[in-house]
Amino acid sequence: MSLSGLRLERVRASRQFADGRFRNTAPVGPGLQGNPLPLLGEYFFGGAQRTPPAPLPLESPLDAWARKADSGFRVTWLGHSTMLLELDGARILTDPVWGERASPMSFAGPKRFHPAPVPLEALPKLDAVLVSHDHYDHLCRATITALAKLRVPFITALGVGAHLESYGVAPELITELDWWEETRVGPVGFTAAPSQHFSGRGLGDRNETLWASWVLTTDKRRVFFSGDTGLTSEFEEIGRRHGPFDLVMLEVGAFHPSWGGIHLGPENALKAHAMLGGGRLMPVHWGTFNLALHAWDEPAETLLRLASEQNVRLFTPRLGSAVEPAHVELATPWWREVAPVELAMRPATGG
Repeated sequence: MSLSGLRLERVRASRQFADGRFRNTAPVGPGLQGNPLPLLGEYFFGGAQRTPPAPLPLESPLDAWARKADSGFRVTWLGHSTMLLELDGARILTDPVWGERASPMSFAGPKRFHPAPVPLEALPKLDAVLVSHDHYDHLCRATITALAKLRVPFITALGVGAHLESYGVAPELITELDWWEETRVGPVGFTAAPSQHFSGRGLGDRNETLWASWVLTTDKRRVFFSGDTGLTSEFEEIGRRHGPFDLVMLEVGAFHPSWGGIHLGPENALKAHAMLGGGRLMPVHWGTFNLALHAWDEPAETLLRLASEQNVRLFTPRLGSAVEPAHVELATPWWREVAPVELAMRPATGG
C-alpha cells in the first residue's frame, strides 16, 4: 500500500510519524519479549482449551433494534471488537468483521468460533463505521466492501483510509484522524486518542498507518473504545481530558507476557480502567478468534474474578444481545454455559 497526496502529507505531519513509520510514545514494538523457546513449548504442548468445546450461544438483536433504547444508549456485541452502539439517536458500528477468518487468506488463519449473530444485510441503518486500526481482526476487506455500498461515513486513524478507499469506500466518506483530533457525525463526536500497538497487513507495510483508541461523546454521555492497545500512561491523560465515561470498552483477549506491551489482558485492562477514571467496564476482543495461547474463556473468567476483588462493575452481554448498560446491574458469566456436548447430554445424578 502506498500513500499519496494530502493523505501522505497528513501522515508525515503527525508527531507519531518518524523515519517513514508510525511509532508508540513509549519505545514499545510488536516483537516478542524474552526467550521465544518457552513460547513454542506452550504453543505445541500447552493444555489450554483454546477453542470452545461446544457452539457458543447467540441471540438475535433484531426485535430490540426495531425499538428505541429507553435510556438512549444500547450496545450489541457482535463478536470480538465489533459492536453496534446506539448512542442518543445515532448508530455506530465498530471494527466490523463478518469474515470467516481474521487472515489475508480464505483457507488459513484464525477461524471464527461462531457465526456473526446477524448477517450484514440485517443491520439497521448506520450513521457511521469506526475502524480503530488496520489489523485483519479489525479491518475485514470483504466486510468493508459490502458496507461501502451503503455509503455510510467511515471514521478511522491516519493512513487507514487508503485501505478503505481501495476496498470501495468513497473518499468523501472517509475521515482520518491523528491522535487528539476530533470530528462529528450527527450527535456524536469522535476523538482519536493514543494507544500502544502497531499496524500492518503484510510483510512490507509495518507501521505505515496509525492505530488509535477512541472517545465517543454526545451531549448526554461519553464512551471509550480501546481498539488494540497495551498499558500506557496516556490513559491518564485521556481520562483527564474526556472522562468520566459511561462505558469503557477494553480489549482483554489475545494477551501473553511475550507481547504484553501491545495487548492489555485482564489485569492490565483493570489498570487502564482505573487510569481512565472508572465507569462500567465491558471486555471486548475475546470469544471469537483464537489469537493467543490462553483458553478461549480465560480473559473473561480472569477479569470477572479480579473485577469482583476490586469492586469494578462489569458489563458482559451475550453475543448478539442488544442491551442497555443502564438496565444491567450484574455481569452475566454466559461463557460458563458452554459445555462439551457429551457433558451436556450426561444424565444428572442425585445425591
